[in-house]
Amino acid sequence: MTEAPGTHDPNTLPPNIPAPLDDGGAAHLTGMTLPDLALPATSGAPVNLSKLKGRTVLYIYPRTGVPGVDLPPGWNDIPGARGCTPQSCSFRDHFDELKRLGVAQLYGLSVQGTAYQREAAERLHLPFAILSDEKLALTKALNLPAFVTSGMTLLKRMAWVIDDGVITKVFYPVFPPDKSAAEVVAWLSNPSS
Repeated sequence: MTEAPGTHDPNTLPPNIPAPLDDGGAAHLTGMTLPDLALPATSGAPVNLSKLKGRTVLYIYPRTGVPGVDLPPGWNDIPGARGCTPQSCSFRDHFDELKRLGVAQLYGLSVQGTAYQREAAERLHLPFAILSDEKLALTKALNLPAFVTSGMTLLKRMAWVIDDGVITKVFYPVFPPDKSAAEVVAWLSNPSS
């Protein structure tokens, strides 16, 4: 599906977007200790994931779109690219449930700059901060799965459960993106499954 110029609606997932395949790009992450890095956050204060106590959920996405601003060429044809706004909204809508399940901190993360992310966080009424890996420090330190399009290096979509700075569960690939939070909630409700 191609949207007419200037009509992009990031809240809607078009039918038949291609599903990403598990390319093994995140297989090495479970059990890794996060590096000592402070990442800019839409809340203002930098966040160092390695220093957080308790359980943290981090969802990672390529880039959020803006209503009426055209997507990069071919975006809908890249497996796993479309759906960043629905993924963020799924975590917003499951925020209270995640807290009840013992999640102390919830964050989103992309490589977009904080000013760009702040617009999306405000527009979507997110009750949590979005972190920026604009300088690709976390991406390089953990060898995160990424792709390049339109001159941008973007992260592939995934979600992590982090306990005291150690990645204990990785959801990858994530599809459909609007079910990402529900998948995390299901695992937190029954982690042995």
